[in-house]
Amino acid sequence: MKHLLHTALFYFFVLQSANSQQLKSPNGKFIMEFTLQKDGTPSYSLNYKNKTVIKPSKLGLELKDDKKSLLNDFTVIDTKTTTFDETWKPVWGEVESIRNQYNELAVTLNQKGTDRQIIIRFRLFNDGLGFRYEFPAQKNLVYFVIKEERTQFVMTGDHTAFWIPGDYDTQEYDYTTSKLSEIRGLSEKAKTDNLSQTFFSPTGVQTSLMLKTADGLYINLHEAALINYSCMHLNLDDKNMIFESWLTPDEKGDKGYIQAPSHSPWRTVIVSDDAREILASKMTLNLNDPCKIEDTSWIKPIKYVGVWWEMISGKSTWSYTDEFPSVQLGVTDFSKAKPNSTHGANNANVKKYIDFAAANGFGGVLVEGWNEGWEDWFGHYKDYVFDFVTPYPDFDVKGLHEYAKSKGVKMIMHHETSGSVRNYERHMDKAYQFMKDNGYDAVKSGYVGSIIANGNNHYNQFMINHYQYAIEKAAEYKIMVNAHEAVRPTGICRTYPNLIGNEAARGTEYQAFGGSKPNHVTLLPFTRLIGGPMDYTPGIFEMDLSKFSPNNKSRVNSTIANQLALYVTLYSPLQMAADFPEHYNKFPDAFQFIKDVAVDWSESNYLEAEPGQYVTVARKAKGNNNWFIGNVNGYEPRTSNINFAFLEKGKKYTATIYADGKDANYKTNPQAYTVRKIQVTNTSKLSQLSAAGGGYAISVIENKK
Repeated sequence: MKHLLHTALFYFFVLQSANSQQLKSPNGKFIMEFTLQKDGTPSYSLNYKNKTVIKPSKLGLELKDDKKSLLNDFTVIDTKTTTFDETWKPVWGEVESIRNQYNELAVTLNQKGTDRQIIIRFRLFNDGLGFRYEFPAQKNLVYFVIKEERTQFVMTGDHTAFWIPGDYDTQEYDYTTSKLSEIRGLSEKAKTDNLSQTFFSPTGVQTSLMLKTADGLYINLHEAALINYSCMHLNLDDKNMIFESWLTPDEKGDKGYIQAPSHSPWRTVIVSDDAREILASKMTLNLNDPCKIEDTSWIKPIKYVGVWWEMISGKSTWSYTDEFPSVQLGVTDFSKAKPNSTHGANNANVKKYIDFAAANGFGGVLVEGWNEGWEDWFGHYKDYVFDFVTPYPDFDVKGLHEYAKSKGVKMIMHHETSGSVRNYERHMDKAYQFMKDNGYDAVKSGYVGSIIANGNNHYNQFMINHYQYAIEKAAEYKIMVNAHEAVRPTGICRTYPNLIGNEAARGTEYQAFGGSKPNHVTLLPFTRLIGGPMDYTPGIFEMDLSKFSPNNKSRVNSTIANQLALYVTLYSPLQMAADFPEHYNKFPDAFQFIKDVAVDWSESNYLEAEPGQYVTVARKAKGNNNWFIGNVNGYEPRTSNINFAFLEKGKKYTATIYADGKDANYKTNPQAYTVRKIQVTNTSKLSQLSAAGGGYAISVIENKK
């Protein structure tokens, strides 16, 4: 039940002076102090269990073409405090219900000489701090342009950081682990090629940024509820160990167009001395608005297969023909073209995937490359690149829908924009209606390449508004969205749960582009997944791509057991079995776990966690008493020790353990695995070896009486 109560001032903070207030978390472990410095600059600091997390850090915004920015000369004219405590139920998620409990301080500031007012609102949870800038309606601050947001996060030392380079266009990088002082020297090495990338600083990094202090504190810096504002990166002053916000600009260098009343996204600091609590935090979701979709019955978690990995790996192609050097939609006649014999999205191949999905209990089939335009889709700054409704001659939209429907399988649409967002918005209503007319309830959208709209980047305000528009428009048509190459999520899936997946990080496809670090998947839960689920596309069983795609010499840096574990450790309500049906048929006992594992959960317990080294998670399937456990491991082999205390007392279960083989190794022996069954109860314990780049997966099924 929702509980909102205004309470006495002294209950939340001690008024130390006219310009200094303290705010405590509900459990008393956090103390945030707001201070107005002598020159009227607002600042804050944060302590956790009597340890300083954030030293006094300045707040404010630098404005463009304005004689005076929103940085200093402020006075406090009002403070308000509230306490809030509710429990809400997500449409889908890692848990069945989420507690949202915080104490809040809202400080209203008035600027001398301009008579402009801003509010800085702080919310202190039991797992960290969120704060934002608010711009109330007023005559002296109506329209303004942000030159830069000057939010600081002053560190207490040279922490260990798990980071990717600051970039306005992509997050598709492997993570680098280093001291803060080493970022500058490693920034060039940390960069890898991408189809669109724009770096801004040798000490720039992206959020969600994970840090660890020398005395064992884990700190996560991110943002929540990114709407109508530019994405925030962080730039490090490595002499003083100060991170400062760095917003993504537009083509003119402007970083935000604001009309009051409005507010910024929340800036978030999640802290614990236990890494597992970082992963379990729901603060990012709690800082977003409640669900705005009245009827959510059509939003359903799903496992799927699809025509995708064969194109990514080079076995087949998206394009239909090799005859046309260029394509003009409505002019180019594909009915007279000679097929190239490598086009993956053909009727026979798609039916094979539909049959496989139906035979193995998968709910959906994704098909990429079904629509005209792929012959010259990339690299030409082409505005009218796709119309999202015209199929190639060998793809029967209606016939395949009817075939899939007869098998109890849903088709998943693919919309690649090629960065031409004006073109996508031009066609969006027609494209979504086409989906509904043909039985498609979900779309995977893509934004590969540079943005074709006045030189914008993927993460500036213009594009943030586009992604939000696509989500809200899809909700009107009751369509679920899985956005790739879009901005990394910030918990908006609470408000619009039809945003059922995102990429926004280095996913499985990079295993076909030269590989990813074997500990990459031990870092994603601490970084990218803090803001929302990832469509990582796991489940690759054939690690040597040259065996089926001779020109591709890449290897997947993972064991089969590690691939199975990803279905549990990398949470998503949308999970793909990404490999080919024939590869799964070679390993039917291992494939059984992918068939069995749930995609929606009533309870999640993080059993072991250390960023960059290992993550072990146990999750209870929604609607029954079965559990699934996943462990992913980094570079070094280790023994994972867990107990089953999370199981219901008095019940007996059969645990099927899918583990690395004795000699398993991501480099030399990735397909070595074992499968065994044991009986367990809530008093059972397990010691299990995890190989380098390996792991294990366990299904724990309640015994029937």
